[in-house]
Order: sequence, then C-alpha cells, then structure tokens
Amino acid sequence: MNSRRTRLQSALAVITTVLVLVPAGVLFTRVWQENSDQRDRTESERHGVEYLSALTPLISSLTEAQSTALQGVSEPPGSLKTAVAKVADTDARLGKELETTQRWTGLQDRIGKLTKLTGNPVTIYQSYVQATDLALALYVAVRRGSKLNHDPANDVSNLQQAVAVDMPTTVVRVGRMGDLANLMQAVPGPTRTRLAAQFGHEVLAVQESVNRLTDNLQAAVDDTTSDTLSGGLVTTLDSFRRGVESMTRGANPGGTPNAATMSTAQTTLQTALASLAGVSLKEMEGLLAERMDKLDYRRLEALGAAAAALLLVLLAVFLPALVRRRDPEPVARPMPGETTRDVVLNRPGPGGFGHSPYDQAPVNGEVDPTSRERSGALR
Repeated sequence: MNSRRTRLQSALAVITTVLVLVPAGVLFTRVWQENSDQRDRTESERHGVEYLSALTPLISSLTEAQSTALQGVSEPPGSLKTAVAKVADTDARLGKELETTQRWTGLQDRIGKLTKLTGNPVTIYQSYVQATDLALALYVAVRRGSKLNHDPANDVSNLQQAVAVDMPTTVVRVGRMGDLANLMQAVPGPTRTRLAAQFGHEVLAVQESVNRLTDNLQAAVDDTTSDTLSGGLVTTLDSFRRGVESMTRGANPGGTPNAATMSTAQTTLQTALASLAGVSLKEMEGLLAERMDKLDYRRLEALGAAAAALLLVLLAVFLPALVRRRDPEPVARPMPGETTRDVVLNRPGPGGFGHSPYDQAPVNGEVDPTSRERSGALR
C-alpha cells in the first residue's frame, strides 16, 4: 500500500513539474526573443548614429570644397580628404550591416572625380550638386539600414529626422545659395537668369528646411527622457537661427543678393549646424545607450526569474523524497499490560533436552501439563 502511494505521489510530482515548466518555458522563450530583437534593433540604431557622425563632417567639407572650387582653387580642402577617409573606415565596418556600401562606393568615386574638374564654373557647380545629392541619398540609406527612421521613441525619432534629413539638407541648400549668389555676378545673359531662378528655389528650400529642423528639435525636447537635451540645444539653436537670419538678409529675396554678407553668414551658419549636429548625435547615442542598459537589466531579470522557477520546482519534486529517506523506521511499542520479554519456545531444561518428558514448552500458558492431575489427587 505504501509503495503504491509513493509511486502515485511521484507520478503526480512529475506531471505537476511538466505542467509548470512547459508554460513557463514558453513564456521565457517569448520574453527572451523579444528582448533579443529589441537589443539587436537598438544596436543597429547605434551603428546608424555612428555612421551619421562620420557623414556630418563630409557634407560640410563637400560644401566647402564646392565654394573653393568656384573661386578657382583646384586643390580641395584638407578637411574633405580627412572626412572621406573617416566615412570609408566606418563603411568598411558597418556598410554590410546597414547596406550602404554600394551607395558609398558611388559617392566616393564621384568625389574622386571632383578634384579633376576645371573650366566652366557652372559645370563645376553642377558636378558638386550631383555629389551632394548622392551624399544626401547616403543619409537616407543609413536611416533605413539602421531602422532609425522607425524608432518608437518620439525623442529619438524626431532627433534622427533633424540630424539625418533637415540638417544635411540645410547645409547643402545654404552652400548652394551662397555659391549661386557668386555665380550670378560672374555670368551674363540667359545663364544668369537661369541661375537666378535656381537661387530663388534654394532660398525657399532653405527656409523650409529650417522650419522643419526647428519643429523636429522642439518636438524632441517636448517629449524626451533626457535631462540634458533641452539645455544642450539652446545655445547651438540660437546661433543657428542668427546665422539663418543673416543669410536671409544677404540673399535679399526679390532684389540683388549681397554675396559678401551671404559668404560671412554661410560660414557662421555651417559652424552652427555642425555644433547642432554634434549635440543632437550625442543625445541620440545617450538615449540609445540608456535603452540598451534597460534591455540588459530586463534580460538579467528574465534569467533570474527562470532560475528561481526551476529551483522551486526542483525543491517541490525532490525535497519530499529526501525527507522520507532521512526519517527513521517507526519502532513497535508494546500495548499496556504486555511484556517486552521474548518467550523462547522449546527451551531446554537444566539437564538439557531428553532428560524429562516435560521439557516441552507449556501450552496455553501452563507451566506443567500434569499439574491439574496432581491437584485432583491431593483433593
């Protein structure tokens, strides 16, 4: 009976263990997979921020090289060579993951051809326009490859829009504004009329980019978990706005642009944009690093919960068996009135077996089987 009960208890323990561990294992697997997916996505976004950090000096160097080339300087600025080397190194490490290698190869080849341009300044300008368009397309590829454009957090989403779309577009448009203002003074006739139309288009494009940039930065500040984002953007954003105002005054929409004023404002504006991009990229990296830390903590929590559940199940299964094994066997105790002395059957008398016919053990508790007969004879 006890053995059957023990087997039944063991079977119930196994069934209970399975019923607990199977759903717990399924839940743990789902939590672990979701955490792993979020960690991979966050890591990819951090790589995107790293790539954007390398592109920021490149876009500024391209616009600077465009301006110097139109002024007759054949040798591009040293900053362009440094920026190209930095992006090349970044793409070598992250290009396959972010799927940017093909676009970067095309842009790098185009930049290499820019140094060989001579002759007509309008042709040189158009060649740089094509190169900067490729650079802006590379920004788009980085956003898509790293999934930054699908980030669920409002602050990171607005910051990536500002850093990867609005800022580089503004840098390019501002550079084109200044260079077109100079070209309009250098070329006569129909070409000048065509350039004036392009200049008006760039003025409107800059204003649109500036408005989008301001709106996205404000939206990021309004909905962020960062304690430093607002303070970090205030100074650089103010400097940027002053540069835009100076640039607009120099452009003199509807009249003749002041190339000297625009050139000074262009330098100030590009410096402010570079600082603004640096602050924004740093904040993005900080927000993503904080997210990764939280995901790592949740992973440790999941491991701890799984280990605790497994330990509790093991204790529930094996602890009763260990307790039963350690308990001593119960000792039979005599009932009240019973003696604990053993009665030995066929005990030999003093003379040993065979010396008396009455050496056999008494029956029914009688010591001597002839005692009744002797008692009758006496009577």
